[in-house]
This record gives sequence, C-alpha cells and structure tokens, in this order.
Amino acid sequence: MPKWLQTILSYRRQFLDLLVGVPNYEKYVEHMKTHHPGEPIKSRKEFFCEVQEARYNAKGGKVSRCC
Repeated sequence: MPKWLQTILSYRRQFLDLLVGVPNYEKYVEHMKTHHPGEPIKSRKEFFCEVQEARYNAKGGKVSRCC
C-alpha cells in the first residue's frame, strides 16, 4: 500500500474516532510513555472499557448529550 494512502486512511480513522467521541489509544500510549514512564500502560481493551464507562456511566447511567 502506498505511503500516501496509509496516511489518508490514518487521518480518516482519527477523524471518525473524534466524530463519535472515541479517544485515540495510540495517543494515550504516547502520552503515558512520555509523561508517566514508570506507570503501567493499559491494554487496548482496558482503555476502551474505561473510556466507555466514564462516558456512559458518569452521571448515574444517563447518557449526557446536548439534545
């Protein structure tokens, strides 16, 4: 696969993740390695579950949105 196509697909995935509100796991790993080098890094599944829990159960299980 050409490099330019990989780049486009990478940006597409980032855009879609941001569109639906899913934090980027790769950014999380990069942040942990840079700012918290001694702490363990969660697996992708652990990260996703924690993010979903925080998003949907933060207000007593009520989905918070503007509409």
